[in-house]
Amino acid sequence: MKKNILLITSDQHHFSLMGYNNPKLKTPNLDRLAREGMIFDRAYCPNPTCTPSRASIITGQFPSQHGAWALGTKLPEDAHVVGDDFKAAGYRTAIVGKGHFQPIKQTDEFPSLEARECMDDQEFWKSYKEPFYGFEDYAMNRDHGNGDAGQHYAIWLEQNLPNWQNYFGGNSEFLDAPIWDLPEEFHYNTWITEQSNQRLEDYKEKDDPFFLWISHPDPHGPNVAPERWANMYDADDLDIPSVTEGEHDKNPPHHQMTQEEKPNRQIYQEEGGHDCHGVHSHLNKMKKNRERVATLYGRVSFLDHYIGKTLDKLDELGLTDHTLVVFTTDHGDFFGQHGLAGKGAFHFEDMIKLPFVARLPGVIKPGTRTNAMISLVDLAPTFLDMIGSKIPRSMTGLSQKLVLEGKKDMVRDHIIVENHHQPTTLHLKTYVNDRYKLTVYFNQDFGELFDLQEDPSEINNLWDDTQSQHLKQELMLKYIHAELGKEPMWMPRLATA
Repeated sequence: MKKNILLITSDQHHFSLMGYNNPKLKTPNLDRLAREGMIFDRAYCPNPTCTPSRASIITGQFPSQHGAWALGTKLPEDAHVVGDDFKAAGYRTAIVGKGHFQPIKQTDEFPSLEARECMDDQEFWKSYKEPFYGFEDYAMNRDHGNGDAGQHYAIWLEQNLPNWQNYFGGNSEFLDAPIWDLPEEFHYNTWITEQSNQRLEDYKEKDDPFFLWISHPDPHGPNVAPERWANMYDADDLDIPSVTEGEHDKNPPHHQMTQEEKPNRQIYQEEGGHDCHGVHSHLNKMKKNRERVATLYGRVSFLDHYIGKTLDKLDELGLTDHTLVVFTTDHGDFFGQHGLAGKGAFHFEDMIKLPFVARLPGVIKPGTRTNAMISLVDLAPTFLDMIGSKIPRSMTGLSQKLVLEGKKDMVRDHIIVENHHQPTTLHLKTYVNDRYKLTVYFNQDFGELFDLQEDPSEINNLWDDTQSQHLKQELMLKYIHAELGKEPMWMPRLATA
């Protein structure tokens, strides 16, 4: 019997917000998945923003290779995607939930199916049936929280909740009262789970192998939830991260700006760019951070509850033993660490390291925990390797099949994280190995160097440390080698000329 692939993702999810990493957080279903499978403690994103990282998941390429180099760009429609390989192998392919492969604005030269006006066009989505980045089937909702609703989710709301628009249009990410009065049965967590489980039932009935991506929009803000989840945790019982006094003194300027009342953001603005995520003052957000974190905990438990319904559906249908389930996210999050909130071009572990769990009974040893490095760019080649399909030469990620099977301790010795957030003013790359992290900036003399063994909280930037200059040069060379090593070779060299 062919193996099925079920990818479940959250959005903007800190690696510590998993019950197996945090005894104060209740995630019984994800903990169950971890007990029955393998935890990767060193999983990373190839870019700490949505579009580039999500495009890497389906292409097996880094953002500098697949073309979706920043938020506000798109993955080219003709890109080779893993869904095409699954379909060639006789698999059904579907995505349910958030796509975010294209921007919320469009031009005549660069049209976007995820532009706001398109997402709000229900008649368009009722009739649109073309393949979407390798997915033959899709039920999508690009939006988060109570900000807005569109695509197929809005169609469903229109059919089931006539006054649904009364519950949307706000942005309560940092408000004192984050309770969302939308009835839970109409929340997108409910809708995504129902849509996903219906597809699982269809695959089972027709005995079709499948690649299904369940893409949850939470816990990305706005930080709102139904009352029972928003009030689930007492803020006074939680450990709230905070800045260490003086920690940004040796960090690049945009780090320091986050701790200023009115920083000058103009130095990062340029033609051909756009607003810089996170490059602003974070001081006001920190004033209400304790309450925000309590709601965030509740939203993760809320998400876990509905993921559990899908895991239960696999059991009910007898699909568990033949389905590789992977849970991860697109990038990390700050909820007080280093005095930061949300996301931005700050490549601390909080931002680039991910929760990651994989389960396949009979193949992955239950209860395994590994320090093997894995990147989201590895997912596509790993999935194809697991089903016995050839990995396209265009994919530059590495198959982690032998790690999953317990036959190798590791297949990669480093991670590369790209972040081309602005054309020139905010363009950085990070190299991570078993102990050290090096971050370099385009056309800048500043940078970051952290010893993750001696300084796991990344408080002491060694970039300008006199005693660390030889180490910095060694890591620079290793970074250059890593960049050379990830160049794609779409065909072999066939002859001398």
